[in-house]
Amino acid sequence: MKVYTKTGDKGMTSLIGGTRVAKNNVRLDAYGGVDELNSHIGMIRSYPIAEEAARQLVEIQNVLFVVGANLATDAEASDLQRKLPCAEGDVEFLEKAIDEMDASLPPLRHFVLPGGHPAVSACHIARAVCRRVERRVMDMNEQIPVEEVVLRYINRLSDYLFVLGRKLAQDLNVSEEKWVPRN
Repeated sequence: MKVYTKTGDKGMTSLIGGTRVAKNNVRLDAYGGVDELNSHIGMIRSYPIAEEAARQLVEIQNVLFVVGANLATDAEASDLQRKLPCAEGDVEFLEKAIDEMDASLPPLRHFVLPGGHPAVSACHIARAVCRRVERRVMDMNEQIPVEEVVLRYINRLSDYLFVLGRKLAQDLNVSEEKWVPRN
């Protein structure tokens, strides 16, 4: 199988199910953002982080492939969304991981400036990308219904990435820089 097909050379592409749409279609912006987010999460895994965090990130990347496939599927032309759903258990996985990490962190009493270590910064970049993806998926949902569990998953994932950044700062002995508003 060749990487290039030449079928998209004129700005059109196929959804799962074969429906052809423009490459600037709201759906492509949504699942393209999920792909970008998945790459940023892969970057976090490239740093020397705790094995448990790396394992969680692999699980998240796998779920993001499911999310992307669901967003890329024309439900009228394919039943992939039914065969490969994003599940409530995926959201619960994130919530459990957040709660476990949060239990070991000092209470958050201020906004935190991103940075301090490349792995921590990568978490904040991924969190910001995740928030943008959430907005694009909401845009898509205004035109093409998106499963509610997908919306919850993306929302919870941004929370997870924020808490992971804090946890990695703690693990790497990096102090969190507090945001101090100017007078």
